This record gives sequence, structure tokens and C-alpha cells, in this order.
Amino acid sequence: MKEILVILLSFGCLNTFAQKNQTYTTKSKKAIAYYQESEMFMVRRQYNEAIDLLNLATDKDDDFVEAYNRKGYIYGLMRDQETAKANYSKVVELEPKNPKFSNAYYFLSEIAIKNGKYDEAKLLVNKFLSIQPMDLKLAPYADKILQSIKYAEENIDKALPFNPRPLPKTVNALMLQYFPVLTADQQSIIFTGRKGLSSNYDEDLYISEKDSNGQWTKPTSISNMINSPNNEGTCTISGDGRTLIFTSCLGRKGYGSCDLFISKKIGNDWTRPKNLGSAVNSKYWESQPSLTADGRTLYFVSDRPGGLGKRDIYVSYLKKDGTWSPPVNLSKPVNSEEDEVSPFIHANGQTLYFASDGHPGFGSFDLFYSELSQNIWSEPENLGYPINTYEEQVSLFVTSDGKKGYYSNENLNNRVGAKSALYEFDMPAEIQVSHKSNFVKGQVIDSETREYISAQVELFDLSTNKLVSSVTSDKISGEYLMVITEGMEYALYVNKSGYLFKSLTFDYKQKSQLEPVTIDIYLDPIKKGTTTTLNNLFFDVDKYDLKDKSITELEKVRRFLEENPTVNIGVAGHTDNSGSVTYNKELSINRAKSVYQYLVERGIAENRLKFRGYGQERPVVPNDSEENKQKNRRIEFVIL
Repeated sequence: MKEILVILLSFGCLNTFAQKNQTYTTKSKKAIAYYQESEMFMVRRQYNEAIDLLNLATDKDDDFVEAYNRKGYIYGLMRDQETAKANYSKVVELEPKNPKFSNAYYFLSEIAIKNGKYDEAKLLVNKFLSIQPMDLKLAPYADKILQSIKYAEENIDKALPFNPRPLPKTVNALMLQYFPVLTADQQSIIFTGRKGLSSNYDEDLYISEKDSNGQWTKPTSISNMINSPNNEGTCTISGDGRTLIFTSCLGRKGYGSCDLFISKKIGNDWTRPKNLGSAVNSKYWESQPSLTADGRTLYFVSDRPGGLGKRDIYVSYLKKDGTWSPPVNLSKPVNSEEDEVSPFIHANGQTLYFASDGHPGFGSFDLFYSELSQNIWSEPENLGYPINTYEEQVSLFVTSDGKKGYYSNENLNNRVGAKSALYEFDMPAEIQVSHKSNFVKGQVIDSETREYISAQVELFDLSTNKLVSSVTSDKISGEYLMVITEGMEYALYVNKSGYLFKSLTFDYKQKSQLEPVTIDIYLDPIKKGTTTTLNNLFFDVDKYDLKDKSITELEKVRRFLEENPTVNIGVAGHTDNSGSVTYNKELSINRAKSVYQYLVERGIAENRLKFRGYGQERPVVPNDSEENKQKNRRIEFVIL
């Protein structure tokens, strides 16, 4: 993960690479020739060939400092920390005070902090800073190491409860599996996997699903339409499991080194992947996507120019015409001057998890989270020890209810024994999401034909009358899934042209233990006599003035009438049996009249509307409980 940083340092900061008229610590012309030749292979990333030449150089002169310095650098790129350390140690042994080689102290301190040796790292980085003249381009990175050491020393004793458990071997069936994502109902897990390390085994996307006993099944290829002979990398899935965006770097027509592609699930089949287009993808690297639950907002990582750091997190929005908006850099406080990778936006749409080596942490890439409020991201918070350690932590998925986290535990340093497995753990209460989510799901069905319908399912915040989320039910199965987050009062609408819309209400304004809800929605074709209940109209007790949060529903009715100009409706008010018959009748008339007046005042012709109150005459359920009485207190409209 540090490769980009080290490459930049090597070409922009280190002054020990071959230069014209450069003086060396050796007089051996053969050693110098080997050293200079190695640079060509290093630039091409032919590291083994470069190392072979540098070994020949140090064989010619065992005190050739520049050669040891370059070997340390290349072994660092190859993630061989021990050999890199040995070579840098040889550099400081031979030239302990030479500013030309002070970078060795810096890289030794970086190796030390990556291994959790904070005291050793502090000594080494202070040694680097003490050598004058100071390497000004490396100095900011040295200051960052000191900040991380200070953070680690202050927080390593504040351990959170952490109980990681590997998923069953049925799931961890491959040699490598990583970057897991789950659907909102936690019934499917999708991840990137490889069966082996050789070039014969490319990256593919795999899926495992829970069976009727709640056990994970053996993973299978997600789809022959998606997987190819080339690599399919990190992916994201919408909450309903029907929109997939993934990374593809080879084999598909694209704009840059890695592009983002989208596929939709219709019934049980995935569509042919499409490139997200030049608005999102560039000639640079785009990867590690993360979708909001409704699939309308996309976070991803890019190294395109103009960002705040090296790799930054960007966001793009799905427009009404089905295309994606030009990405916007999240900027500070989320992005830093270093690398931010692996974004994951929680199902609540407000909590963003990501990995960074630019914010103070325990030594390398740590996991952080930031909360979105009124379009402003909060200062990132480190997830703490031992979720974060001195080793790299680069991805995390948190379930919609906030209770579990999923990640991959990787050991890739030794290519012979390289492996990775998927793990789950219980999220510590101290860092659980502030707004948990769950879901409502079911099928949308034609009430007459009993055929499944592809309909729009919308979720509105009643306090602001703003659309929060929107999904489409599957045209083959009729299935829909909508994520609902605590802290708000919602109106949920199911709409389709030619049908009377249905409205549901969910009051999660007060934090509560959210439970999944399954509701099949039967839509009625528009015809005379069809009735629907307006579940999101609100009145104070014994009052008929509409409360402000009724506007969402009233506007829904107004738009319905505008979209269906030949339809006339009657508004009917109903009450429970509390109070006198006369009083209830009058109250129901006045409440129906309030709806009528709202519509007329906003341009609906009076001759298209009628209103009437029935009081307690037409209960839908017996008035034998408060819950039933609430159902009987209602406003309906009927097609005339």
C-alpha cells in the first residue's frame, strides 16, 4: 500500500540515485556500472533483475553505500521488510552522519513503526531530523511518523473488545478471498477471490448465500456474464442486491488503467456489465467502489490529478437520466495529503468508513470513520486498538444494523504461504454507528392479476419532505428492499403508472431496536371505486388542522392528480368510536375538508374533488384496542 509513496520519494526526494557527474562512495568502475545499469530495471519494476545487478556491485565493493541504499529501497517495494532493514542498516553503519544518506534513518523508522516498535522508530526518526542539512522533502513524512507514534503511545492501552472469527471453511474455500460486501438483509456475501497465486488464476467475484438453516453455502462465481478470463476486482452491492459496481483493469474497453463497471440483476440473471462512462472513469486509476443502499450515490478511489493527496476518495451521484455526475473530491477532513483507500458507506448513508495512512494512527494504514451531517463530514475518528494495529488494515464492511463487521485477514508477505480469509466480529459498542439501519422488503403485486410488478419504491423524510431513497422492484420477481434508518419519520410510497399509489408510514424518530419488516404491496389499477388509505396525514388529537409533516403525502396526492388529469377523487374521513357519534362525524368531515382545501389551493380544479366524513360508521377493524383504533382513524381517497 505504500508503493506509490515510496516511488514518489525515490524519484523526487532521494538524492542517491544515478546522476550525471555524481560522486560515489566506491572507486570501483565495475561496481558503479552495475549500479547505474540497475536503475533502468528499477524504473521498469523489474526488481529481481535490479537486485541481481546491485548484488554484483556490492560484491565488487563491500562498502558501496549507494548500492545498499538502493537495495533497501527496492526490497521495501517488494514488501520484504527484513531485507530492506538489513540494507538500510548497512547504510547507516557505513555513513552514520552523512546527509546524503539520511533517508536510511527515515525508512528504518518507517519499518520500525510498521512492526509496532515505537521507541525504536522514535529514535530513528529523530536521528533523521537531527542530520543537517535536512532532507526537506522527507521531513513532513518524518513529522507524520512522530504524530503516529504519539497517537499510538496515547491510545494503545485503550483496547476495545475485539473477537474476530473466521467465516466457515465453506466460505473460505479459496486460497485468497478479500474485500467482502453483504446485502442489507445479510443473506448474501460477495467478495473478490483467487484460487491461486500464479497468472493462471485471475481475480473473480464470488457469492455465498445463507441456506434455510442460516448457514453460508459454498461460494460460486457470481455470474459468467460478469467474470471473465481477466481480473474482476473490488466490488460494491446495493442494499437490495440488484446493483453491482466492480473494478476491471484488463480485457474490457475502458478509459484508464482500472475502470468501474455496473451490472444489474433482473430476476436471477445479471446484465452485461457497462462502463460507468467518462464522467466517472478517467485515464487514471479508479477502483474500490462503495454504493449507498439505494444505489444512487457512489464513493470510490482515484489517483487522478487535482486531488488532495495521492489516492483520494471521490463521490458521484446517479442522475435522473441514468448517468452519473462528474465526481467530486471529498477533500478535507476525510482526504489527506497521503492515501485514502477502501471507502465503505454504511447503509444509513451517513457513516463513511475508510483506510488512510494520512491521519494519525498506529503505524501504517488504519481504519477510520466520518459522519455526514448537513452535507459536512466530521473529523475522522480512528476505530482504535486492536481493530487497528501497527499492521495494515485496509477494508471493512459493517452490517446495516451496526452489529457486525466483516474484513479479510491477509498474509501476503510470503508468496509461497500467501493466503487470506474472511472474518467477522462484533462491533464494539463504543464505535457502533450512531444511526442503525434495517430494512423493509417484500414483493410488489398487481392486486387483480397477481402478477409481479416493476414499481418505484420511494422513501421520504417527513420532517423535510425530501426524498431519502429510491429503488425499483424487480420486474420478474416483484422483489424490493428498502433500507430504513433510525432517527427519522418516514413515508414510503410504491408507485407505478396506471396504478393507484400505496403509502406506508414508519416512525423511527426515537431510537429503537429496529427489526426487519416484510410487506407485500398490492397495487390497484386506476379505475372507478378503487380506494387507498393516506397513511401519512397527521392531525393533533381532536383537531382537523393538517400538521406540517403531512405535506409529503398531500404533495403526493397533488402530483398523482396532475399526472392523471382525467381522474377525479373523493376524500373520505374516518374516526374510531371514541366520543359521540355526532362529534366524530363532524371531525371526520372537517379533516377531509382540510385535504380538499389544500388541493384546491394548489391548483386542482374543484370539480375533480369531493369530500365527505363518515365518522365511526366504517371501521376497517374492530375498535377493541388502541392499535386498531389508530387504523380506523384515517383519511382515504377513492377514484370517482
